[in-house]
Amino acid sequence: MKTVTVELGARTYPIHIEAGILARAGEFLAPLAKGRRVAIVTDENLSVHLATLQASLADAGIASEAIVLAPGEGSKSWATLEMLCNRLLELGVERGDHVVALGGGVMGDLVGFACSILKRGCNFVQIPTSLLAQVDSSVGGKTAINTKAGKNLIGAFHQPVMVLIDPQVLDTLPIRELRAGYAEVVKYGLIDDFAFFEWCEANGAALLDGDIGLREYAIAHSVSAKARIVAADEHETDGIRALLNLGHTFGHALEAETGFSQALIHGEGVAAGCSLAFGFSASQGICSGQDAERVATHWRDVGLPDGLAAAKIGASGARLVDHMRHDKKMAAGTLPFLLARGIGQTYLDQTVDLADVETFLDAQPR
Repeated sequence: MKTVTVELGARTYPIHIEAGILARAGEFLAPLAKGRRVAIVTDENLSVHLATLQASLADAGIASEAIVLAPGEGSKSWATLEMLCNRLLELGVERGDHVVALGGGVMGDLVGFACSILKRGCNFVQIPTSLLAQVDSSVGGKTAINTKAGKNLIGAFHQPVMVLIDPQVLDTLPIRELRAGYAEVVKYGLIDDFAFFEWCEANGAALLDGDIGLREYAIAHSVSAKARIVAADEHETDGIRALLNLGHTFGHALEAETGFSQALIHGEGVAAGCSLAFGFSASQGICSGQDAERVATHWRDVGLPDGLAAAKIGASGARLVDHMRHDKKMAAGTLPFLLARGIGQTYLDQTVDLADVETFLDAQPR
């Protein structure tokens, strides 16, 4: 078993990574439950994993109650948040109890936010079942719901007390979701780890094809990178954690254009967004066109969108920039962008003129 620690003083927590750990979850949760019933929040597509988790808890002498929600981004809503909070209150969840989020990024974001406000804050454990959640959203304490104005605009920083990651559960994940999660893996190489990007170029296809050893390595490496960044800048106040948003400003605009629908899921938006970030950097003379094309080529090689055409986005630059103006990072009329001087050389630029972004987007193939 690989254990990565997120160092946050009194709120430090472990991330345990091991194939088959879901069936042993009761061993890890028993010291936290202290004889109390555990509430599990999951979605309708995860009945097999829910059964495994509840059996493990029962073997450890822990009673559990499952709250099963609809899958998809639609559940990250005010209505579902209200329903979930009311259900947790009905179950008698106390501040010292531990709610388990079993699922992908949607479940983690929603459950984490509910736990951040329930009785002014209760504990939760992340058991991510998608690659995207395993390498990114389950770690770091960002929780949120979506609104009509945009994605993740209502939320809070609320760290889990433990994360359990089982690479074996990825065997049941649709290939589209697996690819979407892989985009977040590659992102860590693009940020500040050129050697890891080269590893992804060499091993990404085999990872997606099911090599469990490669999956475990990629998850552990990604989680370690994120844990380091989160420990240095938990609330994204020093510009360090902002590096994790590479591709997201462009990507969220593309997702918003699709109405945050299944037409373009989050990891696909991140892949296209990273390509656009590198393409824009090249257009401004910041990085080489060769690096931008190398990034785009890797997305194409693994079946991910490398720009507007592949993401099937026909909107104008003006419309996409208008989506960006609703980004939660907007401050005093300025939107910070993650740009790149090269692969593994991402930096935060707060001087980008949105007119230049609009011009760049209009020049992209549709």
